[in-house]
Amino acid sequence: MDISLNYGKAQLAVALPDGLDVTIIRRPAMPLLGDPVAALEAAFAKPDGGAPLARLAGAATTACILICDITRPVPNGVILPPLLRAMLAAGMDAANISLLVATGLHRPNEGAELAELVGDRWVMDTFPVENHFARDDAAHVALGRTRSGTVVKLDKRFVKADLRIATGLVEPHFMAGWSGGRKVIAPGVAHAETITTLHSARFMERPECANCFLDGNPLHEEILEIITMIGGAHAVNVVIDEERRISLANFGEVVASHLKAVDHARAYAEVAVAERFPTVVTSAAGYPLDKTYYQTVKGMIGPLDILAPGGALVIASACSEGMGSPDYVAAQRRLIERGPEQFLRDIESKSHAAIDEWQTEMLLKPLRVGRVGLYTDGLSAEEHALTGVDAIASVADAVADAATQLVPILTG
Repeated sequence: MDISLNYGKAQLAVALPDGLDVTIIRRPAMPLLGDPVAALEAAFAKPDGGAPLARLAGAATTACILICDITRPVPNGVILPPLLRAMLAAGMDAANISLLVATGLHRPNEGAELAELVGDRWVMDTFPVENHFARDDAAHVALGRTRSGTVVKLDKRFVKADLRIATGLVEPHFMAGWSGGRKVIAPGVAHAETITTLHSARFMERPECANCFLDGNPLHEEILEIITMIGGAHAVNVVIDEERRISLANFGEVVASHLKAVDHARAYAEVAVAERFPTVVTSAAGYPLDKTYYQTVKGMIGPLDILAPGGALVIASACSEGMGSPDYVAAQRRLIERGPEQFLRDIESKSHAAIDEWQTEMLLKPLRVGRVGLYTDGLSAEEHALTGVDAIASVADAVADAATQLVPILTG
């Protein structure tokens, strides 16, 4: 059987061995918006929570719009122009509307990459577009502590704006339950101290911090409390299908509108599967989601509910930018040197995670279930030695090797 996996900006063709019992699992086809711009304009007039955009913009002098960084395939070129034109039509001055890339602790997006991210030349030429820098103390304002003690500092450009709008993609998230909405604000434009607290083991080791979980998810609940500390915000949310086409676009108060988008996405993202499989083949979803090994770990978490204990997880990821940040490389080196059990003991008592070590912590989840094989042409031998997983030269050969031990397999 021939299958195709999203890999970088193309597809990776895989000829699976004959004679295997193959089950292909994918989410149902989503309904698509025939005219996403018209849908957005309608949503601005009739929001999911809060006042219409025209009223909000008409009462505001300044506005700050958050956009996700390059690691999220948000269709900014579709959603930003109608949003900004609506704000101008309501009387706002373009010079008083800023766009802020919610990088969290990721690297900034600049130059041609920033233009690709924004996706529209008029937006780039008309409005200031800047990056968030989580380690710049002077760029943040302190808002106090949450009930659980998290020190909350957010980018003052967002906090001090009269109108605050987060834009983002709503899909399952392996820590916060669902991406987008409130998460674009925190950790998106939070200070490093806040981010490293939210990603500490006291949150990350809770089983409720998982894909598709909101109720009882302590990370989600902590972020909701942070939203109340800034006096609220609004959001533009989109849900896309496997081909990155828009299925839903809405606007409204950040929590209510996000939940509305989650309800829509949940019907297609959650697929009932009656069994666990001894071999699972998947990918890290292609560009831009597989630019680094750091991001690739997310693709290893998604299939764990259907991977049999002791099974084989085979994942393909381009890793076109290598491992990720120097901080992440350092965390992976500690994992290799200390071993999984000692690495976890080292971080469990820390109030603040070291930057990016939470992704190494997340890697422990698939390693606890079975063995992981990574196909990539983006890592050197030295980098591969730091991944903590097996290097495979061929997806098909890795499947064949697994099939000599157990069948059937799953592809996705």
